[in-house]
Amino acid sequence: MPTPRPRAAVLTAVVLLSSLVAGCSDDGSRDEDLTAQKLHWKGCPAPSRAEGGGSAPSPLPDGDAWQCATMKAPLNWDDPKGDTLGIALIRAKASGDPGRRIGSLLFNFGGPGGSGVTTLPAFGQDYAALRTRYDLVSFDPRGVGRSDGVRCENDQQLDTYFQQDMTPDDAAERTTLLDNTKEFNAACERNSKKVLPHVRTTDAARDMDLMRQVLGDAKMHYFGISYGTELGGVYAHLFPRTVGRAVFDAVVDPTQTSEQGALGQARGFQRALDNYAEDCTSKTEDCPVGDTPADVKNRIARLLAQLDAKPLPGVFPRELTQSAATNGIAQALYSKDFWEYLTEGLEQAYDGDGRTLMLLSDSMNGRGENGEYSNLVPANIAINCADDRARYSPAYVEGRLPAFRAASPLFGDFLAWGMVSCTDWAVPGAADHPDVSAPGSAPILVVGNTGDPATPYEGARKMGDALGAGVGVELTYEGQGHGAYDSKNKCVQASVNGYLLDGKVPAAGTVCS
Repeated sequence: MPTPRPRAAVLTAVVLLSSLVAGCSDDGSRDEDLTAQKLHWKGCPAPSRAEGGGSAPSPLPDGDAWQCATMKAPLNWDDPKGDTLGIALIRAKASGDPGRRIGSLLFNFGGPGGSGVTTLPAFGQDYAALRTRYDLVSFDPRGVGRSDGVRCENDQQLDTYFQQDMTPDDAAERTTLLDNTKEFNAACERNSKKVLPHVRTTDAARDMDLMRQVLGDAKMHYFGISYGTELGGVYAHLFPRTVGRAVFDAVVDPTQTSEQGALGQARGFQRALDNYAEDCTSKTEDCPVGDTPADVKNRIARLLAQLDAKPLPGVFPRELTQSAATNGIAQALYSKDFWEYLTEGLEQAYDGDGRTLMLLSDSMNGRGENGEYSNLVPANIAINCADDRARYSPAYVEGRLPAFRAASPLFGDFLAWGMVSCTDWAVPGAADHPDVSAPGSAPILVVGNTGDPATPYEGARKMGDALGAGVGVELTYEGQGHGAYDSKNKCVQASVNGYLLDGKVPAAGTVCS
């Protein structure tokens, strides 16, 4: 489900990694330097249930195998000699001339809550050019997947949770939503109490700098996408002198509160829906879901209103509810490549079949066809709530509904009510928004997509400005979908590859179309 972008916490005191210790002494503290730990790389197992399940990653096109390892990190960075947790890593070793190898290129694909250990192999071929000079590396951030993944409710409970009405129309529906949210949050505390206070973005950024040292790199070379841009910005703020070549794609606006982020997403998803409707009706053949852009959106609105009263058969035995349909439509707007599935899903729904829209919604929620959920949503909520200081009351949300509806008649209520997800959270949030100022950092290429629904284009300029003069270098892609590099646009890829591979910083304000 679309959620407000997280606001990262920023602590003023930076723990020096060189003082970290890792084996146990007589007093229970650790006396080995964690930066000196050796990673034991071996073949990768099949993804865990928390990572989404499935098969072990296939060999790379050149026959090389993906390798996996686990890195120890302090559970609590304020107590670096205390307990540790394991951070799951994956890598593909550089394929080119060893003499031209630059180092490791670390990826975070966003969420928060997405497993980098499963995502990197899925998209590895897209980064083949970068692999010629880098080891491609990704990880499950703390609280995610194999890295002490947050657990909340079981699969059956999650099915019920996602079936509920997330846009209440009356007092009874509102009470049900709030009670279910409170129960979900209580389950998270019950099952993951130890890790919940330690999944902030600043914690993950410190893990990344430990990772840099353990991998043997003097500089952090980084490719962050979506939430990964916020994580990268927080890293740059904490460790500006170790930033190497870094790219932020699908950029989070770091200046916004969680409410402002949710309102921005409402505008972004509405803009993407407008673009979808315009594209469908402008083609030479008839658009099967409407005659004009307005007709497409009006028919969708009528469908959602009908589903609010009477759900359709979905993926048996579950039904397609209004909330699931809204979620599925949002998922399809993440990429122009998915627009055909949105058309198919809408056609089916108009004929009384909700299966395709429900499968799209399941994908957004991390549900596999076997009915098992990854921990994507629990980790997303845990990181958001640990980062975001704001706690919104139901009365406050109701007062803001007109503004959200003005931003998006379709997604406004859905995103506004999403703001209560942290109201009863056990751990206090750390900040209103992250500090990403990074004076002294190397240039960071910031890539914004004009049609991005989840991280609206305006955030790229805000990130560039917040990083500071001479650090943030903005590049614009005039396109559709979430992110730019994976659009296969040659101009974007040439600019990104030119910087990461050869150190050539594009001119600020470069536009690719």
